Amino acid sequence: MQPPDTGELRADVLELLRGANRHWSSPLGAVLHELMAAAGGAAEFLAQLPEQSTDSVAATWLTVLGRAVARGEASPEALHPRVATVAVVLLRNEFVVRGVPTVPDEVLVEIADEVCLPLVRQRGATAG
Repeated sequence: MQPPDTGELRADVLELLRGANRHWSSPLGAVLHELMAAAGGAAEFLAQLPEQSTDSVAATWLTVLGRAVARGEASPEALHPRVATVAVVLLRNEFVVRGVPTVPDEVLVEIADEVCLPLVRQRGATAG
């Protein structure tokens, strides 16, 4: 997946979340949910799914965050894989833990506005 480049962090985050939501809400996504549940989230299994791999997901989010840092929209300290992927992990939680077939757009906006954006913007202010 090519990282979005809208020129604005919030729009990029929402585009990534909406794309992941569409993917996980699709028939293929439903199959992946079942396989992940059957595998118990086994790292070996997840590593065999290129679009689900932690490294590729983190790379996409780090690219988006890197652009935001360059534009002054995010703190350089936010360029950490766990920070970068917090939004998509919360989205995945909706599917895996709550078992929803699709996540409402207002939840995606809430993840972006209430968790992801404050975290990456304030990361440097709390460091040190």
